[in-house]
Amino acid sequence: METLQPDDPRGLGSYRLLRRLGAGGMGRVYLARSPGGRTVAVKVVRPDLAADADFRGRFRHEVEIAKAVSGRYTAPVVDADPDAPLPWLATSYVLGPDLSDVVAAHGALPERTVRALAAGLAAALQEIHAAGLIHRDLKPSNVLLAADRPRVIDFGIARAVDGNRMTQTGVVVGSPGYMPPEQALGQDVGTAGDVFSLGAVLAFAASGRSAFGDGAASHAAMLYQIVHGEPDLTDVPPSLLGLIRACLQKDPAQRPAPAEIVAALAPQGVEGVLHDWLPSAVASTIATHAAGILDLEAPASAAPFGPPPTMLDGAPTPGYGYGTPAPGHGTPVPGTVQLGAPGVSLPPARSRRRVLGLAFGGAAAVAVAGGGIAWWLGSADDTPDDASGADGKGGSAQPVDDTFTTPPAGMAPQPLWHKTVAEDSTTTSVPLLTHDGVLLVSGDPLVAYDVKTGKARWTKKGVCRPGARLLFHGGKVFLADGDYDGVLVAYDVKTGDEAWRSRLGKKLTVEDTIAIDDKNVYVMAADYSDSQSATKYRTAVAAISHTTGTKVWLQKRDWGTKDYDVQGSVSLSGTYLVYADSNYNLTVRSTVNGAQLWTKKIGDDWTWQPTIAGGLVFLPGDKLTAVDADTGDVRWRLSPNGRRGFNNPTVIGGVLYVSDYDDGVWAVNVSTGKRIWLCDELDIDGPETFVKAGTTLYGAAGPIDAGVVALQAKTGKLRWTFTDGKDHGEPWQVAVAGNRLLVTGGWEIYGLPAV
Repeated sequence: METLQPDDPRGLGSYRLLRRLGAGGMGRVYLARSPGGRTVAVKVVRPDLAADADFRGRFRHEVEIAKAVSGRYTAPVVDADPDAPLPWLATSYVLGPDLSDVVAAHGALPERTVRALAAGLAAALQEIHAAGLIHRDLKPSNVLLAADRPRVIDFGIARAVDGNRMTQTGVVVGSPGYMPPEQALGQDVGTAGDVFSLGAVLAFAASGRSAFGDGAASHAAMLYQIVHGEPDLTDVPPSLLGLIRACLQKDPAQRPAPAEIVAALAPQGVEGVLHDWLPSAVASTIATHAAGILDLEAPASAAPFGPPPTMLDGAPTPGYGYGTPAPGHGTPVPGTVQLGAPGVSLPPARSRRRVLGLAFGGAAAVAVAGGGIAWWLGSADDTPDDASGADGKGGSAQPVDDTFTTPPAGMAPQPLWHKTVAEDSTTTSVPLLTHDGVLLVSGDPLVAYDVKTGKARWTKKGVCRPGARLLFHGGKVFLADGDYDGVLVAYDVKTGDEAWRSRLGKKLTVEDTIAIDDKNVYVMAADYSDSQSATKYRTAVAAISHTTGTKVWLQKRDWGTKDYDVQGSVSLSGTYLVYADSNYNLTVRSTVNGAQLWTKKIGDDWTWQPTIAGGLVFLPGDKLTAVDADTGDVRWRLSPNGRRGFNNPTVIGGVLYVSDYDDGVWAVNVSTGKRIWLCDELDIDGPETFVKAGTTLYGAAGPIDAGVVALQAKTGKLRWTFTDGKDHGEPWQVAVAGNRLLVTGGWEIYGLPAV
């Protein structure tokens, strides 16, 4: 902002000019005040352009456009005179800097600010598009950050959705680094072009630099990167990647609509997410600047109108308020690229579509694609959980809106609720347990979370060992007691009250639960009185009725199995109990009497977790192997075909799902071992936990490149990826309860819509 110079007018219409705000290819912008005390920004056309009848027509068009889109997220037009000797346009002055100035002064913005910015800018695009217009020049300098909300300004090159192109043939008008590929190629640009620009603006806000080249890059290089390359999103927080990548799709049809983005980020209204949305340093600067603006007085002058304004040389002056004037519509000006210029080669765009989704990480949700129902989202709760009820007593949950719909491609559903628990209270490497609207996470204390709200129904201390396996049936949860007394305890899932406890005998102690079927809980036990050394005990497998708590059978294991660590799985028919142990044995027992059917060495990794379905046991390793559950004979083997070996498999609905060591996900025919599909689009580790809801397959991975992916179960096509960007060092787990997707990563617990 500069003081007025002798060649500046002192007034335009009824407005007193206070300061210069900037200058550009079209003219100057002034800070002014109305007779009633309203502060405005006045754009004044330079004299030579004012004498051009064609330009006056274009300026009149801009005035009409600006009036048409005046709304909450743009700078409203308060007055204009396109027929004055020097045409001018007055808009409400926005007390806030533009985004480029903020990033230059403060660096990349925090995630929550970028999410709020995205919601506000998407709302602005809704206003613009609802007026039948396309902005075509959304960039950081055209985004003002005010204390209450962002504003989109400068409609100098906007045009009607169905209007004639306003640029000359062979000329691309716009800002390199922020225009969509179709605009860079000189093709028709629709409303989806503004969404691409939105993605580029958000990438700049989140990382502090352009996704398609910095200021040192030539315009030609940036345009080439936009058309042919991939955006550099290295420093973008993982929680924002899904949204930004979706906006930056090369194909306009694959980009989300502004309405979808608004519903995704602010299902209960944009104003809510814009409350206290700016970092304190930015907000403080704006407040100080606002106080100074209100105290400004017009310079002393005898005449309201001074000499006609002339153009300032050089670049526009940065500052607060309306922003930089738009260039004219005649010959190319800075920010305009001539097609066919040396070093620019722009053949038809081509790209490999990789729509990746990440959670936005906070209070957000995703809207329907092609529909009109928005996802509900409650407030995220980031505080450590403490149950409101007493030990063993359940609480009631409040009614929750359950209207969920399919998100746009690449956009992950966002947490309906979030809990962070103490690191020493739980271990999430154990599969999650859900039952009757309750989520149980193994740890001390044992807490039952309401799957809809994330609130604690009940909590019990000292009953669960961290990492203990939880099993449920018939409204009860079963676990080895937390006091290491060697008993199996059943608790009521709804209330946390103890139902019964069972002891196998004076010498045998229950070490862990391993599996459950319609009749029994299967446990691993140890006999410390029958030992060969301090570390070598006699172990046993037992079945306990989960109705009465009485022992059904007990089978001691031979000395070849040195300890009790196992991975258990029971077929749906209840015929077989299958487990691998820490001595690298795979064992199959009868669930009727515990008799061992066979046991074989399985390799050198006892963490292999076999699964059983259709009379076959499936094993991971260098090859995926299916063996006969009755005999142990190999029925088929599947080679990874040049990829590395397979992780632990899962069978759901007659299809085997498994990831390989190269992070690909396979769907395999259970009977024949033939591959149905292979997904190799993941940017996280290959999942080892799979669940299915409707037509979507969910997989949880970790502990390094961790997160949850959603795949189309029929084709394996990646829908989205959810992660929180935190290095937990623990595998993620996922479970489905009704229309809720429950996810744990380290000591973070999330409830998401299962869609």
